[in-house]
Amino acid sequence: MALAGCERFLRSQPVLVLIGNDRLEYLEDCTVMTTIVMHTSEGDIKINLFDDETPITVKNFLGLATGEKEWTDPFTGQPSHERFYDGLTFHRIIKDFMIQGGCPLGNGTGGPGYDFDDEIVADLKFDRPYLLAMANAGLRRGRDGKIHGTNGSQFFITTVPTPWLDGHHTIFGEVADDESKAVVDKLDSVATDRSDAPLEPVGITSIEVL
Repeated sequence: MALAGCERFLRSQPVLVLIGNDRLEYLEDCTVMTTIVMHTSEGDIKINLFDDETPITVKNFLGLATGEKEWTDPFTGQPSHERFYDGLTFHRIIKDFMIQGGCPLGNGTGGPGYDFDDEIVADLKFDRPYLLAMANAGLRRGRDGKIHGTNGSQFFITTVPTPWLDGHHTIFGEVADDESKAVVDKLDSVATDRSDAPLEPVGITSIEVL
């Protein structure tokens, strides 16, 4: 349980909250966050996920990370419950912008074999660095004639404020501490080629849900 003011809490609910100077109460309506550690080749990145604001996106990300959600292996075409992100690279890095990962093909063209819609939240903006967001290919018209999002498995972590992305990408988490931000900065600084691919592979070892 957490002892604090009611702002944003980690996964335990109800939350034990200090009211005034000496009274404790359990509150049921505090925002909940799942915390993960993204173990990478350059160090660990601790990230708080925005469960309440973007539940569909967070559930998808966690399901792929843990193997609970089924996805289609792009090499075999077969369904899989392997841990999706383990061993994948950061295939696209643009210094002073963002690091991008989550492509099973390692080139930015792959995904889990399905798409889902954006969860754009008005109060979540790219007004600061170190935000976790979904990469996408824009909006597309589906077979039903309706416009749908193209989110799947690819994500990025910003390294500067990027307000031009507001309304175009789902923000679903934020890097949690200075040590983790330093790892993101280290990844942001690796040498890349003309297509923004790292010259030496850097990537995700595993994702741990705390």
